[in-house]
Amino acid sequence: MRFPGRLLVTLAVTMLAAQPIAAQSVLRDAETEAFLDDISAPLIAAAGLEPGNVDLVLLNDPSINAFVAGGQAVYIHTGLIEAADTAEEVQGVIAHELGHITGGHILRYSDGAAAATKISILSLLAGVGAALAGSGDAAIGLLGLGQQAALGNFLSFSRTQESSADFAGADFLSKAGISGRGSLAFFGKLLNQEFRYGYSQSDEAGFYRTHPLSGDRIARLKEVYEKDPAWNAPANARQQAGFERIKAKLTGYIAKPAATLRDYPETNQTVPALYARAYAYHKSAHVDRALTSTDALLASNPDDPYFLELKGQILLESGRPTEALDSLRRATELTKAEPLIAGLFGHALIATEDPANFEEAERVLRAAVGRDRYNPFAWYQLGVVYAARGDIPRARLASAEQQVLSGAYALAIRSAQAAEAGLPAGTPDWLRAQDIGLQARALLERQCELERGRSCERR
Repeated sequence: MRFPGRLLVTLAVTMLAAQPIAAQSVLRDAETEAFLDDISAPLIAAAGLEPGNVDLVLLNDPSINAFVAGGQAVYIHTGLIEAADTAEEVQGVIAHELGHITGGHILRYSDGAAAATKISILSLLAGVGAALAGSGDAAIGLLGLGQQAALGNFLSFSRTQESSADFAGADFLSKAGISGRGSLAFFGKLLNQEFRYGYSQSDEAGFYRTHPLSGDRIARLKEVYEKDPAWNAPANARQQAGFERIKAKLTGYIAKPAATLRDYPETNQTVPALYARAYAYHKSAHVDRALTSTDALLASNPDDPYFLELKGQILLESGRPTEALDSLRRATELTKAEPLIAGLFGHALIATEDPANFEEAERVLRAAVGRDRYNPFAWYQLGVVYAARGDIPRARLASAEQQVLSGAYALAIRSAQAAEAGLPAGTPDWLRAQDIGLQARALLERQCELERGRSCERR
C-alpha cells in the first residue's frame, strides 16, 4: 500500500448528485488487490460473471460503505475494511454489490428517476393551474405534495433494489458455500451504528431512506441464511489470516502512528502487528524500527513477496534505493512481475541514478504497464527512462499515458500531440498517441459538462 491514485474513468452522476468517484482517492496495493480477488472469485462465479471482468477498487474513505457505479466494478471504502472483523463480513458486502451488478440496478436507476420526474411534472402543471386561478396557497400545497410523492416514489424504487440485492447476495453466498453469518454480523454493525447516531427505526423514518431498515434486513435475511446448507460452513482460515494482514497494513498506512502503536503494541509479535508497526514507524521516520519489524516478518517467511516489497519500499523511501534493489527484485520475481511491485522496483532502479540500471528499469516497467495500463506511476517512471536515453517522443507518449490516467486531460492532449509529431507515422506508438489524444479530449469534454459551464479553454 504505497500511494493514492486517481480513478481512471469518469462516471455518470446519479439523480441524487452523489459525489463523483473521480473525486475520491484510490488506494492500490498488490497484496490487498490479490486478497480481494481471492475472496470475491467464488462469489463472482456464483453470480455468473467472468472474474476478469469484475474489478474490486479500494477507496480511501473512512465511511462504512461499498457501492457499484456503472460497469462491473465494486468500490469498497477503507472504513468498511476497518469496521469488519472477518473476511466473511467483507464477502457478504461484496455479494450484495454483485447483486446490484447482476440486477442491472445502476442502469435501471433511470427508470426510477423517470417515474419520479413524471410525478413532479404533473404536480408542477397542477400547481401552475392553481396559481393562474388565483390560489397561491393551493399552488404551493400541490407543488409540495408533488415533490413528496416524487421523492417517495424514487426512494421506494431504491429500497426495492436494495432488497433485491440482499437476496441475490444471499444466493451467491449459498452457491459459493460461504456462510451468511458474516453478512448478518456486518448488518448488525450497521444497525448498531444507526442506534449510536440516533437514527429512528420507525416505519415513518423508513419512508425517507434509500435502504430498507437494517433491523428489517437482518430479520428477513436471517430466515434465509439459517435454512441454507452453508450456514454452518467453517470460515476459511487462510482467507481470515489474509484479511487480518491487509487490515493491519491499512491501519498502519492510514491511522496516526500513535493510534497504530496503541492498537498493535510491541508485546504483540503476530504478523498483522508487525505489519502495522512497520508502517507506523516508517511514517514516523523511525527507519531502523521499521526495518526491525520487516526483518521479523521475513524471518517468519523469507520468500513472502509482500514482506520483501515492504522492506524495499522502506529502504527506497528512506533514500537508500541501492539497498532496496535485492528485496524488490526478489519480490518481482516471486510475483511474476506483478505490476505494482514491478513498478516500485523500476522506480528503485531509476532512483539509484546509475545509468547501468536504466536498461533493466525499462524492461521491468514495460512489463508492468503491459499487464496493467492503468498505472500512472509506472508510466511516469517509464517516461523518465525514455527521457534519460534521449527518446523524447516516447517520453512524451509515456507522459500522456500518465496524465490521462491522472485526470490531467489538457496536459495529456498536448503531450500526445508532441509525441505524435515526433514518432514515425503509422507505427503502433504513433497510433497510440492519436488514441490518447482522442480519449483525453472526450474525457475533458465530459468533465466540463459535469462541472456545468466551466470553460474547457481555460484548462
